[in-house]
Amino acid sequence: MDRLFQIDFVHTAATYSVVVLATILFLAIFETVTKYNNWDEIKRGNISVALATGGKIFGVANIFRFSIQHNDSILTMLSWGAYGFTLLIFGYFIFEFLTPKFKVDEEIARDNRAVGFLSFIISVGLSFVIGAGIIK
Repeated sequence: MDRLFQIDFVHTAATYSVVVLATILFLAIFETVTKYNNWDEIKRGNISVALATGGKIFGVANIFRFSIQHNDSILTMLSWGAYGFTLLIFGYFIFEFLTPKFKVDEEIARDNRAVGFLSFIISVGLSFVIGAGIIK
């Protein structure tokens, strides 16, 4: 199996497949954390939810990008990705905690685009910080 993964096309396909499946799993977890249904809200045209969800997708992908660059093993890459996602969720809770005048989930559900955009930026920004900490 190790010999098979030395073929660049096979390694890329395997990495891609693992990242896509992990992203789907992480989005399902994110769905349980929020008080709104991401996909129903996006279907209704809620830009704030789309921004917050897009930020999480970008954040997870960016963390995996760093992990792929710094690790040879798919298992190690996946471990860093899961750890990074956990930190992203933690960042989301910190955002909620640091805004005592309003509830982030409620504002995003109401399509408050300023809050949705800030959620997007927090996810993207934290993904770069998390990614920079990933080591071999």
